Amino acid sequence: MAALTISVPAGLLTGQPAAAYVFNDVRIQGAQRIEPATILSYANIARGQNVSAGELNDALQRLQGSGLFETVEITPQGGVLVINVTEYPTINQISFEGNRRIKDEELAQIAQSQPRRVYQPSRAISDARNIAEAYATQGRLAARVDPKIIRRSDNRVDLVFEIREGDVTEIERISFTGNRAFSDRRLRQVLETKQAGILRTFIRADTFAPERIPLDEQLLTDFYRSRGYADFRVQAVAPEIARERDAFYITFNIQEGPRYRFGSVNTVSEIASVDAGPFAAQNRVDRGDIYNPAAIDNTIRRMETVAIQQGLDFVSIEPRVTRNPSNQTLDLTFALTRGPRIFVERIDIEGNTTTLDQVIRRQFNTVEGDPFNPREIRNAAERIRALGYFADAQVESRQGSNQEQVIVDVNVEEQPTGSLSFGASYGVNAGVGLNASLNESNFLGRGQTLGLTISTADGDRAGVVNFVEPYFLGRDLKFGFSARYNETENLNSDYDTRTISIRPSIEFPISANGRLELRYNISKDRLSNVEDDSSIILQDEEGERTTSALGYSYNWDTRLTGLDPLTSYKLRFSQDFAGLGGDVKTVTTTALAGIESNAWREEVTLRAEVEAGALHAYGDYSTWILDRFRGGNRIRGFEPNGIGPRDLSAPNQDGLGGNYFWAARAEAQFPVGLPEEYGITGGLFADVGSVWGLDNTVGSDGTEVDDDMYVRAAVGASIFWTTPIGPLRFNFSKAIRKEDYDEDQNFDLTISTRF
Repeated sequence: MAALTISVPAGLLTGQPAAAYVFNDVRIQGAQRIEPATILSYANIARGQNVSAGELNDALQRLQGSGLFETVEITPQGGVLVINVTEYPTINQISFEGNRRIKDEELAQIAQSQPRRVYQPSRAISDARNIAEAYATQGRLAARVDPKIIRRSDNRVDLVFEIREGDVTEIERISFTGNRAFSDRRLRQVLETKQAGILRTFIRADTFAPERIPLDEQLLTDFYRSRGYADFRVQAVAPEIARERDAFYITFNIQEGPRYRFGSVNTVSEIASVDAGPFAAQNRVDRGDIYNPAAIDNTIRRMETVAIQQGLDFVSIEPRVTRNPSNQTLDLTFALTRGPRIFVERIDIEGNTTTLDQVIRRQFNTVEGDPFNPREIRNAAERIRALGYFADAQVESRQGSNQEQVIVDVNVEEQPTGSLSFGASYGVNAGVGLNASLNESNFLGRGQTLGLTISTADGDRAGVVNFVEPYFLGRDLKFGFSARYNETENLNSDYDTRTISIRPSIEFPISANGRLELRYNISKDRLSNVEDDSSIILQDEEGERTTSALGYSYNWDTRLTGLDPLTSYKLRFSQDFAGLGGDVKTVTTTALAGIESNAWREEVTLRAEVEAGALHAYGDYSTWILDRFRGGNRIRGFEPNGIGPRDLSAPNQDGLGGNYFWAARAEAQFPVGLPEEYGITGGLFADVGSVWGLDNTVGSDGTEVDDDMYVRAAVGASIFWTTPIGPLRFNFSKAIRKEDYDEDQNFDLTISTRF
């Protein structure tokens, strides 16, 4: 790169005494593109006036600082000032060499230097620095960018950025000091930052990003405090880079402190006109419970609801905690105090170029004119971030038009919310299949979800259209609509099926942890191509039936409030009443109860579920195969239609399904000794259950089909693998109790589902 050379008489730069100059003329030499008037304007030397040596030096500095000249020389010659300049060349073209990870088009947008403009070394150096930073955001801190010029004729140059991309600067190890209650492995699972593993090509969380460190500190703090460690703090975070700049080593120095339980829990009112009794009834913190800020927050939220119901404004619920280090307890007092009279003047929203204002505003339980509640504003900010529509969302408050007014500022940064994917799938029974899906979680910026999925596999074709409006009629009322088409050909059976259905639904909360769904389903089902060697029961059921059913589901899930970080519970009860038109007249009832808990320093996850269902036909209607329960994957170790009553006199002995089922499942998931960044864990499971009961039990040979309840059981081991395409689960099972005619399955590959 050419250097800038400046020449002036020695006396002007050394500070030697020099007489004042008087110039009657200024002669400019070397200028080609730059107009003399422009050069004179930068020099600003007046003709016929005394000019000191310092003023000549200032003129030299102004010409140099203009960025237009490669060299500048000012020489007084009697009454003439000679300004000799060498202009910077013009950039003929810009090229990039050595780049593979970032395309030329992207790098050209980063560089400020442009073809057919004057070449400036400082700008080229700045461009090289910005390109290196672009590589650093991809985790390539070892990237080097050197600007070079190639001289051409007519004072032109080619500007070339020589790039050495280097390898990804991965996080080779994350370690902790000061942790006693939890292992490094468990704490690494809490962090957003991850160690590099075998999937480092796909997983970008293994590159060091300084902006993630504060988030990791907060995640660790929330993790420990939700488990009773009220004094926990991160003392320091020390990221170190290897000498080769190809790896980071991060150490979190933490202080756990003691684990606290709640001691005495009281509610007092410091407002004479407010009775503490109704507020104390909302307390959900019990003496002896492990300290958890979420439990306190839940109680405060319930008490604030009471204040709203009683029309009490500016009542603040203040949690006062007294530590008792001697017995490691925390005495808690909920104090009802009179808060400051501050109102929300307005809520300003910026940055939402796609998402409508109303989608963001409905995350606030506060509107303009309401009393200002800082905790509610923080909760609204979390709800906005949880939408998944924004790359960043900041919610802050500032003083409004007076001291009693507050303005809430919401600044968001949009991110893509739609996806178009094509892929392949594999099922042990369905074989290899192809699928395509189009999903948009913020349709037209209204917060609506629209999805279309088409899949095909050996003997199975399906298409689904889903639409969800989460705030129907402007309330917490979720409206859903789905249309489904499914067709099977000899899939686990010797017959074909086809189902076309439409289902609208409404879902709404009825408690902090409970939601109720009301739905209507209408479907056209067909059973066809029943083989001649199938049971006479299936042959008699061949044909089409229309189902018109009203139904509801009640779901209760403690994860909605997260009161206990170690244990979660869920309950589901569902009923569908078919017979409002159509051919089918049944009442279908299902119920499920489940629990998930972490044990052994949270290294092992334990899950248990109990599920049951009953199908009752009324009138003169008899159930058919598409109504009945067919096992599915409720009991691992057996094929989807592998258990239940069978017509043993029929040659193919196809499963007939049953009007009743029950299943109990238990499993444990645990580390297997591999680094956690590989995403591989192990598991053991045991399932037990049964499918039984038929309306028509007359078999092919005229004898009764045995439809009694026979218990089946299986045990097995699982491998869980978290991959970029989704969580996979490999099940290896062994049926330990079964009937002779059951169809077991020793291996299964599925998408792993969480509790």
